[in-house]
Amino acid sequence: MFRDQRLGESRQDVIDYLSSRQADGRIFAADLLVDKAHLMMLTEKGLVQAEISSRIMAALDDLMKKGSQALGQGEDVHEAIEAYVLTEVGPEGGRMHTARSRNDEVATCIRLALRQEMLDLMAEQLSLRGTLVRLAEAHTKTIIPGFTHTQHAQPTTLAHHLLAHADAFERDLHRMEDAYTRVNVSPLGAAAFASTGFKIDRTRTCELLGFDGLLENSMDAVSTRDFILEVLADLSIMMVNGSRLAEELILWSSSEFGYLELDNLYASTSSIMPQKKNPDTAELARGKTGSVLGSLFAALSICKALPMSYNRDLQEVTPHLWRAMDWARSTIRILDGCLSTLRFNLQRLQECSGAGFSTATEIADSLVRITGMPFRTAHSIVGRIAATGKRPDLQELDAISQEIAGFRASERGFSAGDLQRALDPESNVALRANTGGPAPEETMRMIAERLKRIAAGEERLAQRRSRVEKATGVLACGK
Repeated sequence: MFRDQRLGESRQDVIDYLSSRQADGRIFAADLLVDKAHLMMLTEKGLVQAEISSRIMAALDDLMKKGSQALGQGEDVHEAIEAYVLTEVGPEGGRMHTARSRNDEVATCIRLALRQEMLDLMAEQLSLRGTLVRLAEAHTKTIIPGFTHTQHAQPTTLAHHLLAHADAFERDLHRMEDAYTRVNVSPLGAAAFASTGFKIDRTRTCELLGFDGLLENSMDAVSTRDFILEVLADLSIMMVNGSRLAEELILWSSSEFGYLELDNLYASTSSIMPQKKNPDTAELARGKTGSVLGSLFAALSICKALPMSYNRDLQEVTPHLWRAMDWARSTIRILDGCLSTLRFNLQRLQECSGAGFSTATEIADSLVRITGMPFRTAHSIVGRIAATGKRPDLQELDAISQEIAGFRASERGFSAGDLQRALDPESNVALRANTGGPAPEETMRMIAERLKRIAAGEERLAQRRSRVEKATGVLACGK
């Protein structure tokens, strides 16, 4: 009796170990679309009689209305759906699986579900970029300190700084759009890996499901998960870019910086220190970056060195994809919300814009432009001035210039007015009007260009959505 009981427990343990039902909720709707498209193609090819096809289609429509909670037991969602159809239609319901394997079925379902997630993420990426660019538009003349090595470096504008983040997120969108072209291809019809002897029409199911093309080689079609790895890599890069923004929200909201204040919705108080306002959402955005990176590394490790063709190991990859996608999408939305509601301390930013002798570079540049001395000589002169820790006057500059360059800067036309302009953060920024620089007129040009590119991105997204919805609409409605 003890032995029989142990065997029963072991059997259930194996069943639970093999099951993917917990993660399959993400592909339930996609699975029904795949079933319908495959069935429609089989019917058109004369492989399933119209009357039987109609009964199977009615069962699938009914299940679509009831939802996944109507499913019974099954190792995975595909088996559970087929079991439901068999219960509703009888043995003839099994004809829906003609010329198909779970291998090509699950690969198709993942791509369909991932495609929708990617489209939704693209919309969120566009929203975040729009928020950054609109904020920049309001701050083209707001002078702020710029940093390298977390040290005061040169003055810049808030618009310039925000556009830097916006441009990084634009590249993230382009990577996602590029990956979409490799995700949105159909493996359906590849069967287990060696195709099928039935005369099917893979192009028809590709068309019905709104894919842009076929993943032709049937072995590659069922065994590859490189499209997941690519999306995970793109999500990881996006999260790393997002973590840089999150880190600045954290630092800039601290008392030491005092550059901004997060809205109460995106911060919290301490459980013991009532004066605290903790940037919790930004900190979690920073932390979830590590979680997404972990999903990428886990998926890479699972896929490494798998022989052709399908291996059950691949079942373990998909949960990492869905978790990473959830973390990434929620992070983009949270960052968008933080930016939309925060308040900048403009006075503090202005006060700090010249701190740390951040105008030193312009003094050196001005010496080169006006006196004709080599830049390295001017660098040495200004470096000597910086070492004194005092704001220089022309007399002091002339003395150091004489010592290092062999002539007084004023002798070659460098005036007190030139020095004052070089020391002024606003003048510093205005001079930097080269392409991509922080000068107000240049940031305004960049803003206008980026708003056009965001609009173009929204149009591309709308076209992709329209193509998918048009193709799958008939299947979803059960017509």
